[in-house]
Amino acid sequence: MKKFFIHISSCILRGILAIIPIFLCWAALWLMRKFIDEQVLKFLSQYIDIRQIPGLGIVLLLAFLYVIGLIFSNVLGRQIFMLIDAIAQRIPIIKIIYGVGKQFSETLSVADPQKQAFKKAVFVESFNGQGWMLGFITGSAKGLNGEDLLKVYVPSSPHPLTGIVFFVKPSQILDCGWTVEEALKMIVSVGIISPEEIKKVN
Repeated sequence: MKKFFIHISSCILRGILAIIPIFLCWAALWLMRKFIDEQVLKFLSQYIDIRQIPGLGIVLLLAFLYVIGLIFSNVLGRQIFMLIDAIAQRIPIIKIIYGVGKQFSETLSVADPQKQAFKKAVFVESFNGQGWMLGFITGSAKGLNGEDLLKVYVPSSPHPLTGIVFFVKPSQILDCGWTVEEALKMIVSVGIISPEEIKKVN
């Protein structure tokens, strides 16, 4: 009887583990349908007579984003972007909001590594000195005595947009050998999804 219950519980657990990715895919599609597709069609229906075809809102949104990306990929688009940037920088409150949004978009940019806010994934010593925290180099600065310091952002998990910024010496960090994308996946998944090994520590 005991083996029977162990068998039942084991199969139930396997069923749960098997259905998790399917459920997540379904949830993602439902959210896209509810909060993107329906809202886009609802917005457009105020101005034009449009058929409520499932998925049409997402297709139209992707097409719109493609056109915007195409425009800002050429010289004229970049000039328009520079003009918008210059105007936004002159408006006090908008300057802050625009700056945060710009920094966030640059962080997510993988097309140009030079523009990424997160330059490199590294380890920084924890507060109690008993371990290491995963962080990202975001830039450099000069210390009071002229020494070179690195700005390292240590995000909280699973929300990488909240965290702490440390100013540390280059000798106070460890190179984990992970890409920024690999480190972000680990943080968002609370450590469940991570590289199999620390490739390089020096």
